[in-house]
Amino acid sequence: MHRMALPTLPVPTGPHPVGTTSVYVEDVSRPDPWRADVSTRELMISLWYPTAGPSGPRARYLTQAEATAVLAGQDLPLAADTLSAVRTHAFPDAPLAPGLRDLPLVLLSPGFTRPRATLTSIGEDLASHGYVAVAIDHTYETAATAFPDGRVATFALGHGYARTADFWRKVKTGRARDASFVLDQLLGGNLPWPGAAALSSDRIGMAGHSAGGAATIPAMLADERIRAGCDVDGSTDALIPDTGLDRPFLFLGRDGQYSPGDGPAADTWARDWPLLTGWKRWLVVAGAKHPSFTDLGLLADQLGLPLGAATSGLRTMTIIRACLRAFFDQHLRRDAEPTAFDRLNADHPEVRPCLPSS
Repeated sequence: MHRMALPTLPVPTGPHPVGTTSVYVEDVSRPDPWRADVSTRELMISLWYPTAGPSGPRARYLTQAEATAVLAGQDLPLAADTLSAVRTHAFPDAPLAPGLRDLPLVLLSPGFTRPRATLTSIGEDLASHGYVAVAIDHTYETAATAFPDGRVATFALGHGYARTADFWRKVKTGRARDASFVLDQLLGGNLPWPGAAALSSDRIGMAGHSAGGAATIPAMLADERIRAGCDVDGSTDALIPDTGLDRPFLFLGRDGQYSPGDGPAADTWARDWPLLTGWKRWLVVAGAKHPSFTDLGLLADQLGLPLGAATSGLRTMTIIRACLRAFFDQHLRRDAEPTAFDRLNADHPEVRPCLPSS
């Protein structure tokens, strides 16, 4: 295994330094959906938020145990300590910047088997612009989740599980329940993070990648507190009722996979499109691969493990950050310029809006 120069996440683009903390939460009202022997649903979440100024070392990307589990069976020439020590830009357990109130909140859900850390570049960037971003590890669906007491929960489904439509609906319905529970903890005064009191209860959004993106629709259907949602490169399974979903929604995916008419994945978006009855947009990004929408694309480039994408991982992450920020600025911030989102392609020509026929 090669020990390489440590890869680095892109610098956040906003004016605020970024703090971060990881928090354990437990839903005692329901058993774990994947482990019959676990009577409660245990989750780890990461929060990124604006802080007052730099203080101390930067946060680790993954624990050593998580990095080891992520790399297991991947046949990559990469040491776990290289992955765990990816350079981030957030300061662990830094206090929330003083004087902030009514902060918009964005929930982030990662792709199936992927740890919440793969959305760090997005979370840090949102926080640098005055958001609180909260990424959820959906326990036993990801390679590894390290708990504060030293336990490590690993992927529970093995290699032989059937990826049926019912299976994916279970994944995404479970993630919707995780999201609602995390909101309950954040807004109900139950979370051991002092910044929770500064959160707005009516400026909440959700975005996710792949299965996490597709889970945004059932989460919004189940929880009206989520005012705006974005599916990043994830085919959808939750059936929107005939009455529709009237809150703002963004589809954001790869050109060649999620352009109208591209095939089964794009067809799921086309099915849902007429049932999205509020503000909606459908964007595709040229030259991206599926992992390009997360940290994995830019880390692969730095580590000499390219994904074969025509657009670099750094460039795609720049685009994704800009799209998500413009979307949530428009729908969660009270002072946002309403036409800013539709001017995105002036600075990001790789982004193409789609207008399905229905």
